[in-house]
Amino acid sequence: MIQGLKVAAVIPAYRVGREIAGVVAAVPPEVDSIVVVNDASPDDLSRVLDQLADPRLVVLTHEKNQGVGGATVTGMLAALELGCDVVVKCDGDGQMDPAQIALLVEPLASGLADHAKGSRFHHGRELRKMPRLRFFGNVILTFLTKLASGYWNILDPVNGFFATRADVLRTLPLHRLARRYFFESDLLIQLNIQEARVADVPLPAKYGDEPSSLSPVRVAIDFPPRLVGGLIKRVFWRYVFYDVSPVAVFGLLGSISSIAGLGFGIYQWIVHYRNEEFTPPGTVVIVTLLLIFGFELLLQALVLDIHNTPRPGRREDDVLRRRSFAARS
Repeated sequence: MIQGLKVAAVIPAYRVGREIAGVVAAVPPEVDSIVVVNDASPDDLSRVLDQLADPRLVVLTHEKNQGVGGATVTGMLAALELGCDVVVKCDGDGQMDPAQIALLVEPLASGLADHAKGSRFHHGRELRKMPRLRFFGNVILTFLTKLASGYWNILDPVNGFFATRADVLRTLPLHRLARRYFFESDLLIQLNIQEARVADVPLPAKYGDEPSSLSPVRVAIDFPPRLVGGLIKRVFWRYVFYDVSPVAVFGLLGSISSIAGLGFGIYQWIVHYRNEEFTPPGTVVIVTLLLIFGFELLLQALVLDIHNTPRPGRREDDVLRRRSFAARS
């Protein structure tokens, strides 16, 4: 146990036959269970896992590849069945050091947080080792994920090294979470709906010559619409369904005003351009006012959303306002 909590490490594994033995060996002895999910890996991962003698090791195998999210969910469900108090997710490529698991668990054990994420961006020396393309991609993806998830206090929201309290996981619709690389972002969106407190834990990453399995093209095409959908879902459940808030009102009116102003402006510009006419000043004023009004409302909604970010801290009864999704599953 770690600080009196039973901890399970979940390791989704795909094409990590060379690294997995070292990752399992690095898991500290205080961790009670190690759940490795072989996500239909085509390499020699199965053979390597069969040779490992760690008594804590539980190996699960997917007949068909389900992606990092699907493998993690399988491991999480198994960890919950083992009766753990905390589930730690650690990738099998060895970029994040499993020896640091106790640091991730500490905010949960002390009652300050419900979910803790490792943050690579606190360590400048290690951060400079990150490939530049991956670094700039992470910066853009980090901002978009903050916007969609509502966790503006998290410096590295796309980091896959995290720890979550078991009672929090049981309130989440795990079977509905994204099955591939959008999993971490989708998990944060669901945690925000539950108003779970999320803490940043500075932990360096190790980067070698291995290529990233996440294609920048795939991220640019696949992630933006998913993040927009996640943002709409989070705003609806948290600021409309559970608790009507000015965030939803300002966001809706601001979006309508901005879209109307932009659409009306483009339409008028095209019409007058084709007719070789100057756009009337009154039309320009209307478009400008719609855009300014929409921008001000969206900015106010953003400020309120940042203010409402669930932040780490003690609660008198240490009980979250749980809204279980079981009835809708």
